Amino acid sequence: MENYTKYKLKGNEELASLLAHKDKLFVIACNKCFKEFETIDEPDCGEFEKIAAEHGKTVTGSAKVDFLCNKTQTGNKLQDMIPEGTEHVFVISCGLGIQTVADMAEVPVYAASNSLNYTGHHGMALTQKRCDACAQCYLNVTGGVCPIVDCSKSLVNGQCGGAKNGKCEVDPNKDCAWEKINKKLEKQGRLEEFLNQPVQVRDYSKINFKIINDYVKSIREERFAGYYGGVHPSERKEFSEHITLKRFPEPKTVVISMSQHLGAPANPIVEVGDTVKVGQKIGEAAGFISAPVHSSVSGTVVAVEPRLHATRGSEMMAVVIESDGKNTLHESVKPNKSYESLTSDEIIEIVREAGIVGMGGAGFPTSVKLKPNKPIEAILLNGCECEPFLTADHRVLLEFADDILYGLKAMMKTVDAEKGIIVIEDNKPDAVALMEEKTADCDNLQVVVAKTKYPQGAEKMLIKRVMGRQVPRGGLPADVGVVVSNISTVKAVSDAIQKGMPLIERVASVTGVKIKNPGNYIVKIGTNVKDLIDYCGGVTDDDVMIKMGGPMMGFALPDLNVPMMKGSNGIIAIDTDQTQEVACIKCGRCMDVCPMELSPLYFAKLADEQDWVGMRDRNVMDCVECRCCDYICSSKIPIVSKIKAGKNAIRGMK
Repeated sequence: MENYTKYKLKGNEELASLLAHKDKLFVIACNKCFKEFETIDEPDCGEFEKIAAEHGKTVTGSAKVDFLCNKTQTGNKLQDMIPEGTEHVFVISCGLGIQTVADMAEVPVYAASNSLNYTGHHGMALTQKRCDACAQCYLNVTGGVCPIVDCSKSLVNGQCGGAKNGKCEVDPNKDCAWEKINKKLEKQGRLEEFLNQPVQVRDYSKINFKIINDYVKSIREERFAGYYGGVHPSERKEFSEHITLKRFPEPKTVVISMSQHLGAPANPIVEVGDTVKVGQKIGEAAGFISAPVHSSVSGTVVAVEPRLHATRGSEMMAVVIESDGKNTLHESVKPNKSYESLTSDEIIEIVREAGIVGMGGAGFPTSVKLKPNKPIEAILLNGCECEPFLTADHRVLLEFADDILYGLKAMMKTVDAEKGIIVIEDNKPDAVALMEEKTADCDNLQVVVAKTKYPQGAEKMLIKRVMGRQVPRGGLPADVGVVVSNISTVKAVSDAIQKGMPLIERVASVTGVKIKNPGNYIVKIGTNVKDLIDYCGGVTDDDVMIKMGGPMMGFALPDLNVPMMKGSNGIIAIDTDQTQEVACIKCGRCMDVCPMELSPLYFAKLADEQDWVGMRDRNVMDCVECRCCDYICSSKIPIVSKIKAGKNAIRGMK
């Protein structure tokens, strides 16, 4: 009984024949897919090297690669993999991997393995190639071009003579496979050898799984649009995208956390019994990467103590204020000069004092972004809102368009950027039309419509999609001349300059399949999440999961008595996920969808083994935690949870 790893090394006798008259060999082995995943390597590579040595052959090197048929990742690795002086490459993989390497290598490529019952493509492999599993592989005699799948007629004894201008007469969009074979063999000096060998006749009695790969072909272009990877979860925007903004009723009590941003928590500067006003600073920034915090109501401080934090799952210092319902403004809240009259340093100081941070969820202090100390070509405004369900930024685009443009222009002046680019996904045509109308007379402002795909809004993906630039590993957007900001963040910058109002409220969606009355609200920071849900009619049944944020990157809330924060763009109520985790079968799907081109399956396995060094060496710190891998995983492994554990352990390493 053959195992289900789909291929195995050729036998000694066949390999001996294949190795004859060849030397200076490089061997590439694919770590097999569709098998229970272990972090140990497959043995085939070493076995082949041993056989080659027994026949007196020089092996210039070897490499083991996950999913050779993943052309994007294999191409990146293959460039520097094959040593100079190599004359032949032997590949141990299924037909797909062999064809992929043969397409890219300059020297002859040979199959050192036999396909058994391989059925087309692993997982969701983004390859135009396919293996027909004919169990009679021709790749070694045809230069790695398969006559079965590349020739429309599956001819194995030469071309039919019907090709015109190098195109197949059956499919004029397809190159003639036999012309490709002849050209490749001629380039490699193997054509005469091929022409002198006996004609092979296909044995149709052998196993033949005819796999139609139309699915891969149909999604290939879409999957590669803008950047590698990504997924297409059901958007579910229809619950709230059409509902105009409404101001949420005045909360009786607010709990304002001192930790609403990336970096050091703010230090409370008020005490129990103090009277505070709207916009008054109640928490002082505790460092360069930090941000001050302000009161969203007027009233009396009733507690300064640790309270449950929504996204950290533990208690963090907070200021609790009982509102007097008067919304009395603090004396410091007053309009500034127009951005045209302000210097860059003055704008940065206004933004810093207003406590403005990234409102898409990351919470990075905006004042730090506005002082990159590097030349900036463009401000990239993220209006994608690619998370399913959420519609807060969509409504901000529609209802605060002028404020957005004001804030964008102010930021452009601050970093001396030549242009501002507003990126909106194509599932928001009304917002696209409005912003195009508003920017029609602005030569330095541009609206880019991006094809909807998650995680389009992640800044590295956005930069790659719009600017065609790759942020270097460990680098920042400023390294490629870009500053990225969220729609709501830019609106907050406008409020700080034009009104003098610090960041004390934000727009948030309350939505989901299990919210009775979805809506979009202007919510004061510190408002209780349970009050929001109750105001929307509560949930439809008990089998529900409440998350702060979207279903992909949001945080589950086991306790609803937590406050809304600067980065709280929504509260969603969705079905509980009842699926159970099973063992990884190494299908490769997580590698196909990872926008950072990482290997998430290794992170999950290495985390279970507590091999933090192994995770670090595989660049786990580059993970943006978008959860594409979680979403696509057929084994339902909580990969991102394991990645977070690994990151925390690595940060704690000396």
